[in-house]
Amino acid sequence: MTGRPLRIGVVCYPTFGGSGIVATEIAEGMAERGHQVHVLSTAPPVRLHHRWENLRFHQVGAFEYPLLEPGGSYAIALASMLVDVATWAGLDVVHAHYAVPHATSAWMAREVLGARRFGLVTTLHGTDITLVGADPSFRPITRFSIERSDAVTAPSEFLRAETALRIGVERQDLRVIPNFVDVTRYRPRPGGPVASEWAHGEPILVHASNFRPVKCGLDVVAIFAAVNQVRPCRLVLVGDGPDRQRAESWVRERGLGERVCFLGRQEAFIELLQEAAVFLLPSASESFGLAALEAMACGVPVVASRVGGVPEVIEDGVSGLLEPAGDVEAHSRAVLRLLQTPELARRIGDGARARVLERFRSEPALDAYEAVYRAISSLSAPSPRPT
Repeated sequence: MTGRPLRIGVVCYPTFGGSGIVATEIAEGMAERGHQVHVLSTAPPVRLHHRWENLRFHQVGAFEYPLLEPGGSYAIALASMLVDVATWAGLDVVHAHYAVPHATSAWMAREVLGARRFGLVTTLHGTDITLVGADPSFRPITRFSIERSDAVTAPSEFLRAETALRIGVERQDLRVIPNFVDVTRYRPRPGGPVASEWAHGEPILVHASNFRPVKCGLDVVAIFAAVNQVRPCRLVLVGDGPDRQRAESWVRERGLGERVCFLGRQEAFIELLQEAAVFLLPSASESFGLAALEAMACGVPVVASRVGGVPEVIEDGVSGLLEPAGDVEAHSRAVLRLLQTPELARRIGDGARARVLERFRSEPALDAYEAVYRAISSLSAPSPRPT
């Protein structure tokens, strides 16, 4: 590390989703580099570990009052806690993951702090632009929060373009910093995959998501069912969300319950990825595709939709196979190609690992974020030193 240790606030959602995972990895990476890091969220993020004395967690609780809608006080409660933490910890920079409400709350906190302001970095993750921010009722505050940030990042060129198209923000300094993965942890199993006892030697297909409609959970089980008719296999689904129950019912109604395992939320599932034959990502929209990246790092071929930022991550035919979103038949054919052609599966898996090593390792991304922190912290007024 060059320069003095920074005092960094990280604001994120704690849920099983890419934004919270990326935020957590950044927080832990900065703590490991010797910076003082404060994570603020409504609950401990699923992958947050307390391995460093200089990494602290602050739980934000919304005030319950009859006149406030459920959760309606969260943005204000977060702003208030940011003021408190920034005051006694002397934060140099706050990294807000999602424009609304996190960057909005950080802006409010800066207004309260006045001359003691911190630098504000906002990282856009996808639905804060393509869904929430694009809604007319949220677009003005989303645009304002992005414009008032000292620095803005996005994980893909696709999301940078969508920010201009949907929100009307064309910041020339909006920087693309791809999501990343720890390649020392996410890696192929030494000696190759070991067949799972549950799968009885049959290939395992894996999907991981928050089971929101955009992740197309019903397409996942339909792809599996089509493949299973030709090549008996097993399906493991990781995560939870609104579409999980529908997917489970679909599987049971077709008598496939014994061949499908719903694991629910898992802190980490590296060993499962190392056993997988194929990873499925048939999303309707993806700004990046972090779950696919973790599978690729383990040398697992990915069959994904050709949407959003996914082609920036996966080179079709080289490090994965891309098919049209919503085309269950095309995705099924791609999976069968991999299962029936071991040489192709090995080549794609090796290409996936090589792609991650070349473009998506953690150190370059952490270097980029640290450079952004230092650049904007020098623009803000000096914070009082902690006493």
